[in-house]
Amino acid sequence: MTEELRRAKEALDADTAVTLAVCRGDDLTVSREKGIKPLLKLTQGDDLRNASAADRIVGKAAAMLYALTGVEEVFAQVLSEQGRTVLKRYGIVYEYGTLTENIINRAGTGLCPMEEAVKDIDDLKEALAAIKAKVAALAKG
Repeated sequence: MTEELRRAKEALDADTAVTLAVCRGDDLTVSREKGIKPLLKLTQGDDLRNASAADRIVGKAAAMLYALTGVEEVFAQVLSEQGRTVLKRYGIVYEYGTLTENIINRAGTGLCPMEEAVKDIDDLKEALAAIKAKVAALAKG
């Protein structure tokens, strides 16, 4: 584990309200937003090559966004099998606390909506478009 990943993981572990921590060099950024929104914002920001991230839940959708951002390594408290496959495919170093078959929705009734949105997509840009469309649809209710 690099120093950056250790710092990001410590930030995640130190505060249960933190959902995502990203560290690159001396810069540490944390988010308390739920779901995929904070990670989605990272795809629109700075280049994150050589950055490390610690996240509560990483499924296929989140892993694809990490690949888009150029993040070098990820720690996931919970990582799905498909998320692990994506991280491996893009050469992202990863660690996890719990490996699970799927990421389930908050109601516990089925697959997470973000996972559903990308389940048949392998192209990163298509995945980004599908995730944005799903977030917009969910925001409308």
